[in-house]
Amino acid sequence: MGAKKSIQYMLISTFAFACMNATVKYLENVSAYQIVFFRSASSLIFTFTFLLKNNIPILGNNKKLLILRGVVGVTSMTLFFMSVKYLSVGTAVSLRYLAPIFAGIFAVFFLKERIWPLQWLFFVMAFLGVLVLKGLDSQINSTGLILVIIAAITSGLVYNIISKIGKSEHPVVVVNYFMVIATITGLVLSLNSWVNPVGIEWVLLFSLGVFGYYGQVFMTKAFQNGKTDQIAPIKYVEVLFTVVFGLLLFDEIYSIWSLLGISLIIGSLVLNVLYKSRKNA
Repeated sequence: MGAKKSIQYMLISTFAFACMNATVKYLENVSAYQIVFFRSASSLIFTFTFLLKNNIPILGNNKKLLILRGVVGVTSMTLFFMSVKYLSVGTAVSLRYLAPIFAGIFAVFFLKERIWPLQWLFFVMAFLGVLVLKGLDSQINSTGLILVIIAAITSGLVYNIISKIGKSEHPVVVVNYFMVIATITGLVLSLNSWVNPVGIEWVLLFSLGVFGYYGQVFMTKAFQNGKTDQIAPIKYVEVLFTVVFGLLLFDEIYSIWSLLGISLIIGSLVLNVLYKSRKNA
């Protein structure tokens, strides 16, 4: 029963994140900095309420690492939102999912973790997917590709910083720092190019924080109630949901090379998760 519930939680999480991705794509006329501001500011309502309600110290313990996580996290998020303006939303999300590979490579140097030989094969398979996308799909924009690859690299760094923080901080404290820093950064960077949202754009901008928050909550619940090797691969269903949104809402066209590249990337990541879980069992 626990496994079934966890799978349901993860599917809700992936759908929420896919809705957020589609909303970002829809808001193409709004700058990435403004999107970062609204996505973060609206999440703060949830995080501050939770921390105050449960009497959890907002400032946390390891302030330097918490600030670093926030700065690196907002860099990754901003670059990803910028890339969505150049790439089909499904492709952007797929490429962002290279983050666990970069996280694994960084972990060798920063956390002294080991990468098994077969994992390198999975990593090569993922980068082969990127080469297929860029080399064989003429639709892929170079600027968007560079932005989303850097977003994946910085996201990989975030994973390592969170691992370094460990259980010394409450998860919502970590998220709250990220949202505070992202809100301030997004606001400051968007001041020179601020465009007042019109009509439904207000609702969509504030919905980003709602989708993001519930995506995080249900993902956390999924991992708390189920086994990692069963739950983690389901996270990549987000790509499927996002591609469907791209097809239905934005008339995006995915060539056979796009689909092959995306399949190589996501397939390699699923195999990597399953292999790591078996090795650590």
